[in-house]
Amino acid sequence: MEDYDKLMVGDQSTDGRIIIADKDRLCYLVKSGSKGSFSIRTISKQLLGEFIDYYRKNPDKKAEDARVELKELSDIDKYEYGYNATLTAMAKMVLDPKNELIRKGNPAESSRTENHLLKTTGLQQIYYGAPGTGKSKTIKDLTFGEDVIRTTFHPDSDYASFVGTYKPITEEVDLRDCYGKKVIDDDTKEVVKEERIAYKFIPQAFLEAYVKAWKKLGRKKNDNSDKSYNRIHPALLDTPEIFTKNKASKKQFLIIEEINRGNCAQIFGDLFQLLDRNEYGFSDYPIVADKDMQKYLEKEFAGWEITNKDEINQLYGEAHMVNLIMKGERLVLPSNLYIWATMNTSDQSLFPIDSAFKRRWDWKYVPIREGRDKETNTPLNWYINTGDKQYKWWSFISLVNKLIGSLTNSEDKKLGYFFCKAKDGEIDADLFVSKVIFYLWNDVFKDYGFDDKDFQDEEGKILSFDRFYEDKNGKTNVDIAIVEQFLANLGVEEYYSDEREEFINANEDEEDEDSSNSNISSPTLKREKYSINNSGAYGKCAVPYEAIKLYSLRHPTLPASTIIKIWSSLNIKHIPHLIESEQDFEKRGQHTQDAKFRDKAKKLTINNEIVYISNQFNPVRIKEFIQKVNAQDWGINIEEIEK
Repeated sequence: MEDYDKLMVGDQSTDGRIIIADKDRLCYLVKSGSKGSFSIRTISKQLLGEFIDYYRKNPDKKAEDARVELKELSDIDKYEYGYNATLTAMAKMVLDPKNELIRKGNPAESSRTENHLLKTTGLQQIYYGAPGTGKSKTIKDLTFGEDVIRTTFHPDSDYASFVGTYKPITEEVDLRDCYGKKVIDDDTKEVVKEERIAYKFIPQAFLEAYVKAWKKLGRKKNDNSDKSYNRIHPALLDTPEIFTKNKASKKQFLIIEEINRGNCAQIFGDLFQLLDRNEYGFSDYPIVADKDMQKYLEKEFAGWEITNKDEINQLYGEAHMVNLIMKGERLVLPSNLYIWATMNTSDQSLFPIDSAFKRRWDWKYVPIREGRDKETNTPLNWYINTGDKQYKWWSFISLVNKLIGSLTNSEDKKLGYFFCKAKDGEIDADLFVSKVIFYLWNDVFKDYGFDDKDFQDEEGKILSFDRFYEDKNGKTNVDIAIVEQFLANLGVEEYYSDEREEFINANEDEEDEDSSNSNISSPTLKREKYSINNSGAYGKCAVPYEAIKLYSLRHPTLPASTIIKIWSSLNIKHIPHLIESEQDFEKRGQHTQDAKFRDKAKKLTINNEIVYISNQFNPVRIKEFIQKVNAQDWGINIEEIEK
């Protein structure tokens, strides 16, 4: 370890004038005291290294000597040499730790490659971007394990619903007679109770977070538990790295979802002034609380004391500022209260957010990008499942956003990866139409018409929203053919999982088994064989056909429609068209661009009627098929033949 990196978070000089508040790969964050006042300074590690080398060679030199002699040594910003007193003290802490250093740092925490420096700019942040980019998820991940209070703004939100107000409540009180005496029950000999409506000040999200944050900077009076870490300046208490391992984080988060859907000027009211924070993270301009709020806060803070109140008072040049805060007479946002919010750029805000409000926040843009696993950082590989086909979700997102951009010339209406919530990576056709198509047709493209070829079928007819649904047998279902038509128009890539790669070529595989080259096999392909009622040796894609054929032969009087209904009731996952009539099969074929469509089913004649049976079975699906068939009282038993 280099000399300049040996100081740890929490280390102090013996005179108490230097405290290492935080560090990262390049810098230290230092609380530096001089003439009774303190400031926060960022000190370059490289610059500290120069001072360490200088004092190793010149131990008796003064800080001013170091500033003069090192002035032209390197290209580091020369203004930093104005911190020569701080740098001198830090150099001596490194070179003479026995006499100059009080080690209060945590080696485990300080040895981290990179910590986060205290940045007051992070206290108020708005995460914005297209819908589904993961703004709320980003905040959820960043605040994991922290104390969070969450609220959502909407057009009816106001100051009372955000801060607090008096509300009627029902409470139980003693029943009294006309003389004011308590009424006693003759049987139980207990005082009779009655419910009455009373009014009580009810805090909302802001006040709840406000009270919690201040209490985290203090303690109950007469509490003798170890609070030694509170001797550090309160501005630094929100930096977890300075705590010992057994100390909880002092951070308090107030999360506002959909901040632009409410009238921010009305909701925040006079709290707007508190959003101006000083370099220590406290409100620059305290405000006077109203009488109702004062009563509530005074009651909540009763018996509490704030550690380092003298230092906080010093920030305002008022000896009793903390006392006023604890009495509820003044409102001040503490340095550990983080107010973060989300905002969809596509929302039609009912109320504008003025520039004065905007500049009091840091804006964090959340771009549209492929979703990744938080732990492994690998792509999530979500897909749209239409039954016969699966399409890459990210391919769709990329292509539809390109279309949105070309038609609207706007980024606001684009979709993020998490616009839909997939189940096990799958977005089924119903969810896709009801959520994605509905949004595109009603919120994005409605003002731009549907003249583009992407919105037309093969005959040039418009793909209106109603065409994504079809009435069949008195039921309204998603029209898979139309969904696939739209996806094909966009050029969305099909999705092939490892399992699907196997059954896409299943027919070819099984034909190869009987060919002259059957001795040459791929190590990735499974070639299990199955018997039906202890007869035959069928491949997995042939089993459903042979089983249904056997069933039809055993029930010669049953019409094809009945057999279709019976076998369709198995509901094999990802096989919506296990067996279907010739009419339905041909109809699907008219609306597909799949060149292999007719190869994915086999024709069977039942009572002079043609049906089509799917052969798209992988090991998972055939296992499900066999289990469900064997569970029926059909006299059909399917078993895998041991190799």
